[in-house]
Amino acid sequence: MSRPRQPPLVTGISPNEGAPWTKVTIRGENLGTGPNDLIGLSICGHNCLLTAEWMSASKIVCRVGPAKDDKGEIIVTTKSGGRGTSTVSFKLLKPERIGILDQSAVWVDELNYYDMRTDRNKGISPLSLRPANPLGIEIDKGKVPLKDLENMFPCMSGDFTSENFSATWYLIENHSSTSFEQLRVAVGNLKKQASKKNEGSLAYVKGGLSTFFEAQDALAAIHQKLESDGTEKVEGSMTQRLEKVLNRASETADTLFQEVLGRKDKADSTRNALNVLQRFKFLFNLPLNIERNIQKGDYDVVINDYEKAKSLFGNTEVPVFKKVYSEVETRIEALRKLLLDKLLETPSTLHDQKRYIRYLSDLHAPGDPAWQCIVAQHKWILQLMQNCKEDFIKEQKVGGVGLEMDRSSALNRISLSAPVKRGGSFQTPKDDSWHYKSPQQVRFVEKLSDVVISQLPNFWKLWISYVNGSLFSETGEKSGQVEKLKKNARQRQNDFKGMIEEVTRRLVKLVRGALLPSSLTEQQLRQYGGWDTKTPLSGAWLTQVIHTVRLSHEALSALEIPNDLLQVIQDLLQDLRVHCLLTTLQHTEEDVKRLAEKEDWVVDNEGITSLPAQFEQCMVQMLQSLKEPMECKPGEINILNLDVVQDKACEQCVSIMKVFIKCLEQLSTKTDGDLNTSHYLTSKWLPTCRDVTNHDKIPPRLSVDLASPDLFKGIQEDFSSKPEQRLLIILSNCQYLERHTFLNLAEHLEKNGFTTAEKIIRVSIEELRHLDEYLFETYIEKKSDPIVGSLEPGIYAGYFDWKDCLPPTGVRSYLKEALVSIISVHAEVFTVSKELVPRVLSKIIEAVAEEMSRLMQCVSSFSKNGALQARLEICALRDAVDPYLTSESRTSFKQALEALPQLQSGADKKLLEELLNKFKSSMKLQLNCFKPASFQPVKR
Repeated sequence: MSRPRQPPLVTGISPNEGAPWTKVTIRGENLGTGPNDLIGLSICGHNCLLTAEWMSASKIVCRVGPAKDDKGEIIVTTKSGGRGTSTVSFKLLKPERIGILDQSAVWVDELNYYDMRTDRNKGISPLSLRPANPLGIEIDKGKVPLKDLENMFPCMSGDFTSENFSATWYLIENHSSTSFEQLRVAVGNLKKQASKKNEGSLAYVKGGLSTFFEAQDALAAIHQKLESDGTEKVEGSMTQRLEKVLNRASETADTLFQEVLGRKDKADSTRNALNVLQRFKFLFNLPLNIERNIQKGDYDVVINDYEKAKSLFGNTEVPVFKKVYSEVETRIEALRKLLLDKLLETPSTLHDQKRYIRYLSDLHAPGDPAWQCIVAQHKWILQLMQNCKEDFIKEQKVGGVGLEMDRSSALNRISLSAPVKRGGSFQTPKDDSWHYKSPQQVRFVEKLSDVVISQLPNFWKLWISYVNGSLFSETGEKSGQVEKLKKNARQRQNDFKGMIEEVTRRLVKLVRGALLPSSLTEQQLRQYGGWDTKTPLSGAWLTQVIHTVRLSHEALSALEIPNDLLQVIQDLLQDLRVHCLLTTLQHTEEDVKRLAEKEDWVVDNEGITSLPAQFEQCMVQMLQSLKEPMECKPGEINILNLDVVQDKACEQCVSIMKVFIKCLEQLSTKTDGDLNTSHYLTSKWLPTCRDVTNHDKIPPRLSVDLASPDLFKGIQEDFSSKPEQRLLIILSNCQYLERHTFLNLAEHLEKNGFTTAEKIIRVSIEELRHLDEYLFETYIEKKSDPIVGSLEPGIYAGYFDWKDCLPPTGVRSYLKEALVSIISVHAEVFTVSKELVPRVLSKIIEAVAEEMSRLMQCVSSFSKNGALQARLEICALRDAVDPYLTSESRTSFKQALEALPQLQSGADKKLLEELLNKFKSSMKLQLNCFKPASFQPVKR
């Protein structure tokens, strides 16, 4: 393992003072192992690395640059030793410039300052040496426009170095507000400067007078000698003879030393060549170094070396240098092509793209590599999106699609084994079917969104870097090339806006082709369609798609992309939300159609089955599934505020309600054979009689007399086999739906933004009432017709005659049988719902009272005993069913009594009262059912 080198130490510099751009030699220790090891050199705080030439580990030659400090250290920094120190310092002198019109006794060398960075020779402009203020007074710039001065002094100039100089122009421009006294001072300054120049010329002549004399004497002596030699002689002049002598001497010397001198010249040439190679080894080794660094990927080193070589040898006229430099340019051109290929290669990270663009910018590559990269990325993103769609279509055609989850309706997710609780919170039970593979269109939208979200942000950031110029310079340096590229970027803003718009439109059209094909034209469908849409997606999957598209929109909005470019995605979201709403309502309607299959005819203590609760839960779950699609995110609108959507949603909701009401009607018309034999009616609550002795339960075995409760023995037998019983259950369900379920649904609809909830419920209640009236009339007809039809035969049984009959001994059996039939209806209705009892019995009693009134009015005459018997039976019937009398039934009983002769004697009235009391006493147990709260539900 090699030992670390010591830091550089500068021990001497020659010269130790001088003006800027003075060439100095630096000596010291550990000054580097080679040119590549030298990474820093500063003199008086100025970086002199560009002009540095490493000679050896103890010697470096460079030029001193302009620095702020007059005196400072010499600091050398190397890779191997780090930052060094200095024991000496350099003093920077300010050069005294001699003006172009100033006299000098010595020859003035015109210095050309060499700019290593820009490769331009900048000589000091003669105008920069002119006096800034020739008048020597304060300059007061006037406010006279330059155009006005040009019009006032045509073909003249205010520049005092110009041939067309105008003093008036100069004074107006620079001293328009100067006082006259100040101008007089300026005249004095000009006179002093003129006299000073005259004195300076005389001083220069006096100082060099001896030199002029010596030169004059030397020229005169030479002239005299030449004349004395006789330049006109035939033999030639003295100089000619001298020339001949010297030529012979030279030829003799050449003959003697030709071989030696030849070897010396060859050695000198070799030495010079070696010196050139050593001195300019950076250039000669550069082609090979470029190749090696390109292979290693050190593009920064290549660019730095190229910049250095270009600044030193870009304009050289030396043939060998030009040949080597042309080789360097060939290598650099190959590097430009290599970097451009890497830049346009896909996929590529944003960091690599910026790096390659900056390299090409530093190498002054032709064209605009950044824009070429943006165009290539745009095409690649579009191709990725199209490939994504084609891959899924191909997978669909070859049958590689996984199992798709069947649409799980709200009804199927309700567990029949769990009791249904009305008024409680609804929770969707978990189902293993949700773990199935998602549909192909859903996976396609997710994949497509991933492609856009992963690629478009870097694409947008690349454009932003291109516009603000950070793509070309990490330090933010404002060079001419960077400003030119930034200007090009600003001119291409509309083109880039079109690219972003094309990407977003392609995204929207691909999603529409998969989910909303009806929103595309036939031509667009051929490009973006091709999906199998036989099985439409459920609302749950559409909700997931909406969630995915929303995430994509949020991700793109976070990039500060203008909203007008993302409006097409907002429009897509709106259409998807509307589609999800209508699809969910349609699927809910299909689920409701199958609710009739779930009716188990099991009633609770309120006389209803689980069907209303299942319907309510189905609707509530539907509304809960619509919560996310209906929610308005930033920039979105409430789709229910759209008239078209509102009307369609209202129409669909009304259709759902009507479908459910139709299910109830179908259940009411089902025959016994249509019912599932496993779903027999089971009542959880049965009525029991409670008389004055507070019997707790019905005796197990009773008499079969008409006054015995054994008449009820057959009421509960084959309960589920009676169509009338199903009518009662459905009537009870209808009553519950109107009073509770529909009102709850109205509240849920309003909470979820359905502004037409009141209309939906109003129309639904109207339909429900029509069904209720129809079913009620059907039930009353079935129950009242046998009772009413039995009255007339019962009255005239045994050839009974109102004109000739025995004195009454009690209420006859026909009336007791009619009451028992009414009690049977009461028991049947009470078994299902005690709330239906008043409504049903009142209607049946109206029919019975109307029939009794008709029968009494049809009798032509009554005997005394017949009138008493008729009054007894009418009063007994009226008093027995008194709690359920209506105005119509009371009128009918009144008309029946009015058709009878009035009782004249008190004995008849007393007998009537005794017989009524006897009837009520004997039928007390049966008549208790007609009394309010006479029956309490007893839980089985």
